[in-house]
Amino acid sequence: MTQPPIQRYRTIILQPHWMQFVINELPMLIITSVAFIAGGMDEMPLANLCLIIAGFLAVRLLYTFIYLRRIECRINEEQLIMNHGVFTRKSDYLELYRIVDFNEHRTLMQQICGLKTVTIYSGDRSTPKLDIIGVKNDLDLVSLVRERVELNRRRKGIYEIANR
Repeated sequence: MTQPPIQRYRTIILQPHWMQFVINELPMLIITSVAFIAGGMDEMPLANLCLIIAGFLAVRLLYTFIYLRRIECRINEEQLIMNHGVFTRKSDYLELYRIVDFNEHRTLMQQICGLKTVTIYSGDRSTPKLDIIGVKNDLDLVSLVRERVELNRRRKGIYEIANR
C-alpha cells in the first residue's frame, strides 16, 4: 500500500495593516493634533504646556505604531507563532491541531477600511484565545488555517468527539 503524498504548505506571514493603528488610536491622534495646534498658538496662555503634552502623546503614539507593526503571525505546517514586542520580543506558539474554533469580527471602522479581526480559540493552556488583528478582509484566513488544522489532526490521529 502506498502512502498518500505529503502536502507541503508555504508559511503564511501576517502583519496588522497600518490602518489598524489609525482605527485603534483615532481619538489619541485627534487629541495629539489638537494639542500641537494649541501649542503653536502664541496667544494661548498654556501653549508651552500643550506642546509638552503633545510631545508625550506623540512619543506614546510612535511606540504604539512600532509595536503594532512589529506584530508578526507566522502560520507554518504545524504551528501558529505570534511574535510581538518592541524592546523585548515574546513568541507565543500554538499547535494547529489544538485549534477548536474561529471567529471573524469587523468593527464599523474596520468595515470602512476593509479589515477584520480573526479570533482563534484553542485547547492550549497558555493561549486559549488568540486575536489576529488588522487582517485584510479579502484574505480567507479561517479557511487557510482550518485546512491545516484538519491535516494536522489526521497526521496525529486526533478526533473530536461531540456530545449532542
